[in-house]
Amino acid sequence: MRRVLILILGANLLVSLAKLVVGLSQGLAAVTADGIHSLVDASSNIVGLFAVYFAAEPADREHPYGHAKLEALAALFIGGMVGMTAIELVRMSVTALLEDRSPSVSGATVAVMLATLFVNIGVVSYERWEGKRLKSPILLADAEHTLSDVLVTVGVLGSLGLVKLGYPQADPVLALGLVGFIVYIAVRIVKGAVLVLADSAQLEPGAVRSVAEVLPGVIRVGEVRSRGLETAVFVDLAVGVAPQLSLKDAHDLSHRVEEAIRAAFPEVVDVVVHIEPAESSVPQVELTSQRGE
Repeated sequence: MRRVLILILGANLLVSLAKLVVGLSQGLAAVTADGIHSLVDASSNIVGLFAVYFAAEPADREHPYGHAKLEALAALFIGGMVGMTAIELVRMSVTALLEDRSPSVSGATVAVMLATLFVNIGVVSYERWEGKRLKSPILLADAEHTLSDVLVTVGVLGSLGLVKLGYPQADPVLALGLVGFIVYIAVRIVKGAVLVLADSAQLEPGAVRSVAEVLPGVIRVGEVRSRGLETAVFVDLAVGVAPQLSLKDAHDLSHRVEEAIRAAFPEVVDVVVHIEPAESSVPQVELTSQRGE
């Protein structure tokens, strides 16, 4: 993940620099805002690098469950930065409308924007593929962020065409129109991160129960809970056994349950099995929490 983020950081810095130079030199609000958006992409890559580094740290005395949630915190921060980009787009666009600017568009401007568009499309495809392969929320969140940059650039190219045709107000108006989509991207990123931080269920209780209840010695499976990230899930469940079962046999059975769950769900990093006598166990509980996004 560090390698992916470093490569994408370099691409985003190059893209943002090109857009800012063109936008500021020619007074194009949408192009400048697009450059700021790309600069936020680069900033989020830096945040992601720190998150991935610290999230990979093993569990310690202060953090017995590890540091994996730092990835979700970084994703939450990226969502906030996307929202800040939307605010900046509104400010720049409104300013351009009030000042009634008449920007000029050159062939070099269009060429630069097309080049950055193709770079960003490559970045989104590469980062999304790596994010799914590594099951990394930080890479997938950042890919969504960069996708918003792709769509912003497409809109900017359209506005440049209208400005060239004699409609200078198309530049700030189109920038305002893109704000809604950027806000939508921010909400999706924040929602996914909040679900992880709020310990939303990561596995379907029924699926976990079906794995455990077929094992010899398991009479019934009670409450099943899960939390964590898609790549690091913690599970605990209650298993009812015969009251006369010895402590050693019950202990061995709990290990078999743990091994079966780990084999069925490779993303599980820890399983806590609560052994209880079946005759006195509480009624089976079916959790209604859905899988966290």
